[in-house]
Amino acid sequence: MVSIVSTVAYLGLEARSVEVQCQIAPGMVGFAVVGLPDKAVAESRERVRAAISALGLALPPKRITINLSPADLPKEGSHYDLPIALALLGAMGLADAEALAQYVVVGELGLDGRVAASPGVLLAALHASSRQMGLICPAAQGSEAAWAGQIEVVAAPDLLALLNHLKGQMVGWVATILRSRPSRRSKIGTWWRSKRAEISTSCSSLRSMRFLRLQAR
Repeated sequence: MVSIVSTVAYLGLEARSVEVQCQIAPGMVGFAVVGLPDKAVAESRERVRAAISALGLALPPKRITINLSPADLPKEGSHYDLPIALALLGAMGLADAEALAQYVVVGELGLDGRVAASPGVLLAALHASSRQMGLICPAAQGSEAAWAGQIEVVAAPDLLALLNHLKGQMVGWVATILRSRPSRRSKIGTWWRSKRAEISTSCSSLRSMRFLRLQAR
């Protein structure tokens, strides 16, 4: 069985859809992350392993493969930690795959299971809103994500709180849920979506002009 969690890749001012796919299969024990991960993403294996260990759980002695799809899109940043951990827990049968399918997930994990802030949360929230999905993000960035407009934001302080929330349990810390109302936040989200292509084009033009100036020296 393959467990899937949605997240994003940041390309300039744009967030692209990425699927975190996890398969646990018989074979030589290992934990591989594939799909053009950079150094920070490759190192997520150790952060995820430690965070799951902090829950009192051990990884199964099998071949664990994490695929970041599409495989030809470069993946950069520590925000892949949380979606990788949730995909792995889903494959282990410890996270509700049906509930996770409703969210885009971003967040860095500490070794003790805390969900730490990561750059680009507002872009991820705007992307989730455009797909009619909610967003799971670090507790410290819940209010930032809510500026995207009408979107459900689950701002989790740690991995255990998030798992309890997804199971509908109120044990220990409870993940904070923010629902933004149609207001100035919604207007900002609408304005950003309408201007994003124009801004991205301008940034690309500026980068091209800078490159040409450098070549002309």
